[in-house]
Formats: sequence, C-alpha cells, structure tokens
Amino acid sequence: MAIPVRHVIYLHGFASSPASGKAERFRTALQARGVGYTCPDLNEPAFETLTTSRMLAQVREIVAGIPAGPVALVGSSLGAFVAVLAANADTTGRIDRLVLMAPALDFGGNRLTHLGTHPVEEWKLAGSLTVFHYADECERRIGYALYEDAGQYDALTLPSTRPTLVFQGTEDDVVSPSMVKAWAADRPLVDLRLLPDGHQLSTSIHTILMESLEFLCAPL
Repeated sequence: MAIPVRHVIYLHGFASSPASGKAERFRTALQARGVGYTCPDLNEPAFETLTTSRMLAQVREIVAGIPAGPVALVGSSLGAFVAVLAANADTTGRIDRLVLMAPALDFGGNRLTHLGTHPVEEWKLAGSLTVFHYADECERRIGYALYEDAGQYDALTLPSTRPTLVFQGTEDDVVSPSMVKAWAADRPLVDLRLLPDGHQLSTSIHTILMESLEFLCAPL
C-alpha cells in the first residue's frame, strides 16, 4: 500500500498562472495539511515561446528536486494534458496519482483544429496569434511552435497506469465532455466525476477541493 502523497505539483492552464483561483485554493488547503506544494509558472521564460516539451522539462526538474517521497500531479485544462504526459514519461516511479480538471486531452497529436476562435491554418500562416492572457489581463502573442511541438504528444492514446481522479463540467464549451467520458470509459484507474459546470469549474471548486484532498492525502 502506497503512503500518502507528500508533495503536489499543480500545473495551471493555458494563459493562466500560479495565482489562479483554483491554484491558490489547492495551495492553502494542502499546506494546511502539511503536504508540500509547488506550482511552476508555465509561462516562463516567455509565454510567446510556450511548448509542451518545455512544460514537461519543468515538471521533470521539479520532481528531481523534491525530497524523497511520492508525488501527485494536479492539472487544469492544458496543465492536465501535461500531467498525463509527464506521468506516462516518469521513470522515477515517484508520480503515483493524478487529479485532472477539465483535461484538454485532445490538445496534442495534431488533433487541435482551433486555438480559441482561430483556425490552426491561420496560426501557421501568421507564425503566431494574439490571445487574451487571463492572468496578465491583456492580449499576448503565442507562437505556432506550441501547436507544432504538441503534435508529437498524443495523450488520448496513452495507457493510464496511475490512479486518476477527473473532474469535468457537463457544460464545458472548451473541452468536450464526450471526449473526456470516452477516454475514461475503458480506463479502470480513472474515476470520472461529471459536474454541472463550465470549463472553469468555478461553481464546483469546493466539491473538487474536498474530494481531491481525500484522494491526495489518503493511502492507495
């Protein structure tokens, strides 16, 4: 039986930051229970050059620097996509469970057709696009390299080898609830919770937090 998770790495979503409301709620609750917490700024060193490979490298570096003990990954939207990939690629055996919120599992594998309202072909021709960065509260450019790099990663086809708790809003207009349901259906280690909420899961955060804490802090 695995011992309780001793450190949680929270991976925020696209155009978000470690200061997001959900990240702060997790930080406060976990630290109150003596659980280590790290939330890297995935925008660094520059949002414009963001790629999946860069985010995965950040996760590997953090895991390597955490004192001995089990680690959980908590991911929101694009951060959940990265969490699935990072867990699959983990060779240390330290990542032992995942919590995913509105997981953008179809972001990679050349499955993306639009970034927001922008067609991928428009993005490719321009080399970059202007998107609204919610954390910075302003428009920022994002390079086409994000899409190109993500093409080599297909989270939908990867096996699930770790206990995974998933929260998905039934009214989500960014991540398809049917896609998440289909992904979870044939994965025995995945526990899917469908909630009457949108992509931000803002009205369900208390439920998400309470169920996640029980999952993260209990032995497996």
